[in-house]
Amino acid sequence: MAFSEVGTPAIDFSLINQRGEKVSLSDYRGKKNVVLYFYPKAMTPGCTVQACGIRDSKAEFDALDTVVMAVSPDSVDRLIKFEDKQELNFTLLSDEEHQTTEQYGAWNMKKFMGREYMGVLRSTFIIGKDGTIKYVMAKVKTKTHHDDVLAWIKENL
Repeated sequence: MAFSEVGTPAIDFSLINQRGEKVSLSDYRGKKNVVLYFYPKAMTPGCTVQACGIRDSKAEFDALDTVVMAVSPDSVDRLIKFEDKQELNFTLLSDEEHQTTEQYGAWNMKKFMGREYMGVLRSTFIIGKDGTIKYVMAKVKTKTHHDDVLAWIKENL
């Protein structure tokens, strides 16, 4: 399945966050830009580096009228542990059935050490206040993800 495309309406969803609250993309339409990123598994090295970069950049995202939401197939219990351990300050969403991940094209065939399996493609969607996808990052570098996203938003939104 291909990634959702730039210029198309972002697919609305409702998922449960790390505090057990329902969060919908439509809650932000007309109010905030949204950085929606998909990652494979909480508390793994790459995902931790990526999340901590976002955490440390929260003030910059706030200044750009932007919220960050991270989606993984992890359970709510695992997400709250991730939040607590890393002192995360943004929304983590549980997509255990990977329905939203599939809708955005971020659930796909992966290869590792000659083995093929279905999993999360680390990817990011920047969604404007109007609810359309403004930018898709299909290849994400965990160490610079926050800087790359901030730079794009500053230049384009």
